[in-house]
Amino acid sequence: MHNAYAETQPGNGPGFGPPPVYGPAIEAHGLGKEYRRGWALRDVSFQLPIGRVCGLVGPNGAGKSTLMGMATNMIRPSAGALRVFGSEPGSTEAVLRTAFLTQEKPLFKRFTVAETLRLGRELNPLWDQEVAEGIVNAGQVPMKAKIGTLSGGQRTRVAFALAFGKRPDLLILDEPMSDLDPLVRRELMATLKAEAAEHGTTVLVSSHMLAELEYICDYLLVIANGGLRLAGEVNELRSAHALFATAGDGAQSAVAPHTVIETLGAGDGRSGVLARLSAPIQYGGQAEPPTLEELLLGYLRSPNAPSLIAPSAQVGDIHDIITRDRQKAVNA
Repeated sequence: MHNAYAETQPGNGPGFGPPPVYGPAIEAHGLGKEYRRGWALRDVSFQLPIGRVCGLVGPNGAGKSTLMGMATNMIRPSAGALRVFGSEPGSTEAVLRTAFLTQEKPLFKRFTVAETLRLGRELNPLWDQEVAEGIVNAGQVPMKAKIGTLSGGQRTRVAFALAFGKRPDLLILDEPMSDLDPLVRRELMATLKAEAAEHGTTVLVSSHMLAELEYICDYLLVIANGGLRLAGEVNELRSAHALFATAGDGAQSAVAPHTVIETLGAGDGRSGVLARLSAPIQYGGQAEPPTLEELLLGYLRSPNAPSLIAPSAQVGDIHDIITRDRQKAVNA
């Protein structure tokens, strides 16, 4: 058995260490977007530390694509502010340091693979041909083949090659592998994880495949009902929760001191009570750590559960962004 918590720091709440000392890849303050049908996102504040592979999770219509669109300057916010490495989305610095791959993976069907990579080389000043060709060759995709003749998995691999060949500091992926079979998905996720680790790339990946996120992600942003529900390191968030057994002596008293998020039935794979811990416990016996999928589903199915934003994902006042913007303008 082991203690469910990392060392607690004053003011950080149980289970969380101090915030990182390095700057964020993405920083949002009071971010919101209103459409005619209503608010897609409202009052969202977080930071994504540099070098993390972050899963962006939420039901359809929760605002995931809207958030990614604002980070890439394809959508303008209705409220608040967002910065990419301290710069406004759409600025030269942000554009050079960011690559965005949508679910549609738009590629010119009449181009060959080689011509597609050449286009990437011509358009991106920091292009890395070796990285791009390595991703394509790993899948044995013929360089002379036209994009329109490739399978879905092969096209996705070429799209990944374009994204990584740019050598971005931030790679944003919107459901990039939802149309692939499990074997190809796992292979490309391994490629994503290895390339991100080798080059120190920060990755923000949106996906509905909750179980597979555990394979590649070390950070989480969970959005539901237009707001941020969970944010922080995967290990921190999991260690701040436990799945308690509901049967046996002392079961109710074991759960009582903690905040119940959801009660799981037999149809959920494991039965029990998912709870946010209010004090250190020993795992084992009546309490076990939840899987990442159990944790995510618990918060997505429990809209009234209080949000949990780890210190590493918390931001300061919006005036911090304004002050930095003014200082950058003075230094320019």
